[in-house]
Amino acid sequence: MSSIEIKKTGITKLDTEAVVNAANTGLWEGGGVCGYIFRDAGSKEMTAACQKIGHCDEGSAVITPGFNLPAKYVIHAVGPRWSGGEHNEPKLLYSAYKQSLLLAKENNIHSIGFPLISAGIFGYPVDKAWRKAIQACDDFIQNNPKYDIKIIFAVLDDKILATGEETLKERDTWRKL
Repeated sequence: MSSIEIKKTGITKLDTEAVVNAANTGLWEGGGVCGYIFRDAGSKEMTAACQKIGHCDEGSAVITPGFNLPAKYVIHAVGPRWSGGEHNEPKLLYSAYKQSLLLAKENNIHSIGFPLISAGIFGYPVDKAWRKAIQACDDFIQNNPKYDIKIIFAVLDDKILATGEETLKERDTWRKL
């Protein structure tokens, strides 16, 4: 049965078939989550795989091997930079999660680890980022009832964890709206 959960852990430590990298459009090794994923996967190998792909638009996702990670795959999802919310940021963030989950399904992946995309150096407000993340994942589960997937969000900060857990509890209310 499909599920969504949040854990206080580093994303590269998750025992999932795939982890999601909060990527940039050039698919370069960055800071934050992206930097950890590249370093733990093997910077040289991941850089070469990403250079082969070359680019990924905001709201899209691409897939590479996981190399030295416990995860077999890394899905590189590009969320938007926050610019006040009037430049399609919610739509693009939702799409980044949706495209990641569609790639997981295409590759028969049944467990996936996400960071909170765009909420770090891209500046997306944490509460709004959680709402789009949970909404996109929940919609995917509802729209694919015959496809079992375990979705785990990996976070390190207690406040971000608490906000995510609260948002997860609120999702039943959204469904009624």
